[in-house]
Amino acid sequence: MTTIRKGQAPAKLGRNEFHLKFIKSFYDPAFDAVSDEIAKIEEIAWHNYADSHKAPRTVPAGAGFADPGYALSIEWKQARDRLLAAERHQKDPATQSRVLLIVSSPRNDGSCPGENSKSWRMSEMARTILEGEGIEVDLLDLSLVTSDYDRHIHPCKGCASTAMPLCHWPCSCYPNHAARQTGDWMNEIYEKWVAAHGVIIITPVHWYQTPTVLKAMIDRLVCADGGNPDPSSTHGKKANEAKDLELGGWDYPKHLANRAYGLVVHGDVAGVDGVRRALSDWMTWMGMVSAGTFGELNRYIGYYESYAESHDALDRDLDFQEEVKNVARAVAHTVADIRAGRVKAPDPRLKGPRPK
Repeated sequence: MTTIRKGQAPAKLGRNEFHLKFIKSFYDPAFDAVSDEIAKIEEIAWHNYADSHKAPRTVPAGAGFADPGYALSIEWKQARDRLLAAERHQKDPATQSRVLLIVSSPRNDGSCPGENSKSWRMSEMARTILEGEGIEVDLLDLSLVTSDYDRHIHPCKGCASTAMPLCHWPCSCYPNHAARQTGDWMNEIYEKWVAAHGVIIITPVHWYQTPTVLKAMIDRLVCADGGNPDPSSTHGKKANEAKDLELGGWDYPKHLANRAYGLVVHGDVAGVDGVRRALSDWMTWMGMVSAGTFGELNRYIGYYESYAESHDALDRDLDFQEEVKNVARAVAHTVADIRAGRVKAPDPRLKGPRPK
């Protein structure tokens, strides 16, 4: 077995350090009246942290798992069961086609910007076309991370780089109740991706790259490409067991393969080409099927014009609006072709000599 490298992580917080962290959530003077009750809750939270109560409610894994007696997180098991149900529904030829529309701007009028995003407006254009094609639309507005109470997309912890089987499908890193890493949105997002026959990402460019909210989701989707659907096979996060599994031969299952995808990447000055290519490469890597030339769009809105008038620039650019609608049409047609068996991912009979 390869050597497991250690020594980077700091020691756990001491009791006083924990107190200083914990109490920050109750800075508002409105909490002063219940300070005694908060102190009691803090004491429980301290012991849960010190004793590493990551998954305090568990259930035996049961039949179909490598270790049926392994204590699985109830929250993970419920998420996994929902994904299996969504997959069955998605593969049923009698079900209505579904497209997941992803709004990737962090802006909405319920948070600091005080105004809707252009990406959201484009999603409404796409929705109209998709629904006109008889497709069910599932909207995922990632801006809710910035405006909703206690909604998070926690960062990927990089388990795949220890060994791919340590990266579980769906992700088992969260929630971590001991560290108060809760409120994670990803289990719902995984279900949306699994249930979809097609996905359209609509995103602005932020500093030549995708916005933080989109990149966070993308990183957490690493488990969809090669992730391990059985945490009992690694007994949770046992690095040595995961390394043994990978070195013994791992098939890197592509859990989201054969879904259509489309892209709308917009900017105001620079970067749209690079972001569109990066997203296209990523989705193709996962085994998804491009909706073609009309399905991948990158354009500038109000090139080098004021931010203050960017919505007005979108109003004026009727050609761009039609191009956004064409992305929706292209994805709708590709979904129909995939479901009818007319289009498949490039030669699924071939096996790569270096799978990963």
